Amino acid sequence: MFTLTQIKSAHNKVKSGADFPAYIQELKKLGITSYETFVADGHTVYYGANDHTAISASKYETLQISETSYKEKFITDLKAHQAAKTDYPTFCSDAAKAGVEKWAVYMEAMTCTYFDGDGEVMLVEQIPQ
Repeated sequence: MFTLTQIKSAHNKVKSGADFPAYIQELKKLGITSYETFVADGHTVYYGANDHTAISASKYETLQISETSYKEKFITDLKAHQAAKTDYPTFCSDAAKAGVEKWAVYMEAMTCTYFDGDGEVMLVEQIPQ
């Protein structure tokens, strides 16, 4: 089963959103089936077979999540991040301002789904393979 140390090693290779597809492939190889990242503090819950989970610590000071969702603004910010125009802390701050509570990555479907504070889907993206 995977460990937080293995996940951290994979994550250390990510410099921008452009590196995300390779990161997902590495997590899949570790046996991770899905994960959820919470924008408020950056902690992530990783899920694997046989109910195996690993939970990371908070990554930064708590961000205030907007109660109003701004989908179009978020899409613009996400595209900028994926084009390596912003770093991860900036992306998380932008996501919080746009009302993103969390994102969930599903390895089998190769999708990343962004949710607002009401649990409504803001965006589903196909992850390049």
